Amino acid sequence: MAKYVVTGAAGFIGFHISLELLKKNEKVIGVDNINNYYDKRIKYSRLKILKQFPKFKFFKIDLNNKINFSKKINKYKNKIELIIHLAGQAGVRYSIFNPGTYIQNNIMSYVQLLEFFKNSSKNKLILYASSSSIYGEAGSKNTLSSEAQTKPISVYSASKLSMELISNVYNSLYKMNFIGVRFFSVYGPWGRPDMFYFKFLQKIKNNKPIEIYNFGNHHRSFTYIDDVVLNIMKLIKKFKNSKRSLCDIFNIGNPKSISLKKFIDVLEKSTGKKAKKIYTKKHPGDLTVTRSNVKREKNIFNHETRVPLKEGIMKLISWHKSYYK
Repeated sequence: MAKYVVTGAAGFIGFHISLELLKKNEKVIGVDNINNYYDKRIKYSRLKILKQFPKFKFFKIDLNNKINFSKKINKYKNKIELIIHLAGQAGVRYSIFNPGTYIQNNIMSYVQLLEFFKNSSKNKLILYASSSSIYGEAGSKNTLSSEAQTKPISVYSASKLSMELISNVYNSLYKMNFIGVRFFSVYGPWGRPDMFYFKFLQKIKNNKPIEIYNFGNHHRSFTYIDDVVLNIMKLIKKFKNSKRSLCDIFNIGNPKSISLKKFIDVLEKSTGKKAKKIYTKKHPGDLTVTRSNVKREKNIFNHETRVPLKEGIMKLISWHKSYYK
């Protein structure tokens, strides 16, 4: 059956990647545990769209359940060419109070996945989600190239850096091939309801005040979801059939970093409504600035960002209105 496995297929990025592969007439096995970190209804709505494609097969599996995962996926094991690992526990602030969740669901579950595939007959390529948060506060002074020093300041970002190190080990020991992707502030339709832009839209719509951390002085490389999908597809095309040993890390992000104040300003103009604002101090674990540097990625696989912020926000608002009627 399958050519691709996408873990976290019911999640924000996993849904969009799965959808793009299916539109390209690829066979996809989607895996997700449908946890309750945020409203499950949007996860099932995403899956409903994916299940319209006959080449999509879905398994509700927790990757930490080694026996269940093996039982469901084993018969497809040697037919799978590429694993896109997007499952895991998100959220910097949540990690401050629930650190064990990130060790279990980001590090241990990743090891379980690698153990399952390490001895399969085909030389698998594993593309996995890391995060721009692993750079720590380095972005306050410089743009962040994928070769920049890493210095996590939250358990979430530390768990993502651990995944990168584990990938290096499995590449060395078992000749498995890896591409790690450090995402920068992804936004767009079908996004996570716990993300700040999603909360802002809901509250502006309902005339409720929005909390703006660090007094709106955070800067982010906001990256529209279609640009993320575009660059993931370019990476797959570039490296899927590579014959050499591969263990690399790439940034995917908009090289234009803007302030949270500016983002809110565009959001207000696009909705035609002024937000009621409550300014608060910076939260522990939050990064002040992230600035994506994708010069290396441009040279290697022609990284592109095509969707400007205003256009991306308009598309987000249009989807939000249609979904939350």
